Amino acid sequence: MSKKIFAILLLSLMLILVACSTNESSEGGESGGNTPTNDNKDLIIAIGSDMVGFDIHDHNNTSTESIHQHMFDYLFKRDKNNELQPMLAESYEILDDQTVEIKLKKGVKFHNGDEFTAEDVKFTLERVAQTDTLQEHANYKQIQEVKIIDPLTVQIITKAPEPSIIHRLSRLGSGMLPKKYIEENGWDHFLENPIGTGPYKYVEWVRDNKIVFERFDDYYQGAVEEWDTVTFRIIPENSTRVSELLTGGVDIATNIPPADWDRVNNNDGTSLKQEVSNRTIFLNLRASDGYPTADVKVRQAIDYAIDDKTLAEIALKGAGIPVRSMVGPGNFGHEPSLYNSYNYDVDKAKQLLADAGYPDGFEMTFHSPKGRYLMDAEVAELIVGMLSQVGIKVNLQFMEWSSFVQMRNANENKDMYLLGLGNSMFDGAYAVDWFNAARNEGHTDYENQQVEELLAQSKVNMDPTTREKQIQEIQKVVAEDVPYVFLYLEKINVGVNDRVDFTPSSDEMLYAPNMSLK
Repeated sequence: MSKKIFAILLLSLMLILVACSTNESSEGGESGGNTPTNDNKDLIIAIGSDMVGFDIHDHNNTSTESIHQHMFDYLFKRDKNNELQPMLAESYEILDDQTVEIKLKKGVKFHNGDEFTAEDVKFTLERVAQTDTLQEHANYKQIQEVKIIDPLTVQIITKAPEPSIIHRLSRLGSGMLPKKYIEENGWDHFLENPIGTGPYKYVEWVRDNKIVFERFDDYYQGAVEEWDTVTFRIIPENSTRVSELLTGGVDIATNIPPADWDRVNNNDGTSLKQEVSNRTIFLNLRASDGYPTADVKVRQAIDYAIDDKTLAEIALKGAGIPVRSMVGPGNFGHEPSLYNSYNYDVDKAKQLLADAGYPDGFEMTFHSPKGRYLMDAEVAELIVGMLSQVGIKVNLQFMEWSSFVQMRNANENKDMYLLGLGNSMFDGAYAVDWFNAARNEGHTDYENQQVEELLAQSKVNMDPTTREKQIQEIQKVVAEDVPYVFLYLEKINVGVNDRVDFTPSSDEMLYAPNMSLK
């Protein structure tokens, strides 16, 4: 089949998929309750998938972090210019390559009235640093100890020189937990009745429906006057999410599909906001013995069989940028040669399969979430079609997000799954650590000795110039070894009611204090 005929078939498939997407059944979080009016101080945000839970250490999900930020403050936080600023920290001093001393703000309270102290910092960070079953352990195991100097001063001591320690204290996994409350009531009670120091208090979570917060009047920065309540409504279906935005049922709707951009912009009272995100969409391949994808030639063949440009420009209508890495611009260690770049050569893909012993292709399983990322289902369908052109028969299995997360956490993934990863740390060290062999054991079982050596060197390298080169070199090696097939850097497409002043940021955070009434 010629490339031209194949392209026509792809376009036809897209038209069918788009038509289907506009006729989806109405499902998702319950409608109404607090329909926005111009002076209504109830902010309602529609998202495509539910959060994972309230354990801040046991997920690595950006959309869950976006919800958690309303309850759990960090020691440091990025401002609107993406510059790191002290948050619960009053000040800090780097004492040596392995020790940072942090003085905490006075007068910070948890939602139950307890004072925030150094004991809470020690409890929070040592829990994730010492519990290797937690999803965020890999990003905090660098911490050896949190030493309490006085009730408002701690020293964070790392096992080795740690160039990214301040970055790690400003992101998912470093929200401060209430030690006394958890020890008195137990962890299960906390998960059902969570408290933090953040600007909003927990009200209720109806799984797969909504999460509701109310303003914390004793917030140490002063109560957020703009919004009395913040509600995240879970609406997986694109058409329902868009309809709720157009009819005023929600203030903000995420992941507006390209087919609805004009409707949102032309509707009286709504508009589309776009921004390049820090999220890369990719295919994670199983390199375990017994899987065809254990052979690098097969992984490379899959990469060459997929036309990333078609996915980005046709499926996403330009809301994606083809990449061969997941360290995007603006992140420390970004490698420019792998940005706006992709491999696509069907003949080469077939030759690689033949060289690997699969001249007639093979059959594989492909897991994909539906509704978690922009047009994820449509992209997955297109990938199935592209792989069929080189003889790979793909059994596509769509999964609801929470089931998809459970599948990943239980290492029950098969040949391939689709995933998107953001990087709220804005340091390439976070992204390239996903190629660490220990982290992939039992999951994809990917291991490359050169990557291992570069990772080991970069993790303790306090010289930014050489550390940047090491992170860039890891990306180049991985781009050839293809444990992941990188597809594109996703753009953010958010529909916003005109009564709300909101500018999306590349970290994808939907943080109510950064939104205001017009």
